[in-house]
Amino acid sequence: MTGTGGRRTGAAVEWLVSAASDPEGRRRRWESDPRGLVLLPAGRHWDVLVLPGRIAGPTLDVLKRLTGRPGPVLADFGAVRRGPATAPRMGFFVPPGVSEWWVATGTHTAGRGAWVVLPYPGRTAGGVRWLVLPDGSGTLTDPALLELAMHEAAALVACECEGEG
Repeated sequence: MTGTGGRRTGAAVEWLVSAASDPEGRRRRWESDPRGLVLLPAGRHWDVLVLPGRIAGPTLDVLKRLTGRPGPVLADFGAVRRGPATAPRMGFFVPPGVSEWWVATGTHTAGRGAWVVLPYPGRTAGGVRWLVLPDGSGTLTDPALLELAMHEAAALVACECEGEG
């Protein structure tokens, strides 16, 4: 049951599948899926805020400086295009309900009524992988800190752009 990463991975899996109406069935399906993917509902235990690649990485860096360890974060390397936008989109797990009021240019939200495709913790599937694994306790990113980190990251990206011109 614990899969890759031992006890920590097991705790992450149990916490994630607890969002499903049939957690045990969803966990079995996830573990038996050769791709290592599962579809889970957002809005029950968490919402997901998806940031565009250019700002996502710097935002995660700032968050780590502010909190040490933010809530779970996914990266979608499958969405990376060639050219100037070569950074992956990232999904930050925040408290349920945040997607109902969150407004930020270029971001997408997944909340109540949305479903999210997740890779098994510790594995990469279709270009999607965890950058920060769920800790199994329900730790999520504080949306106020995420917004602060996004502002700081945007300023850093703007400075980098000015330096290129």
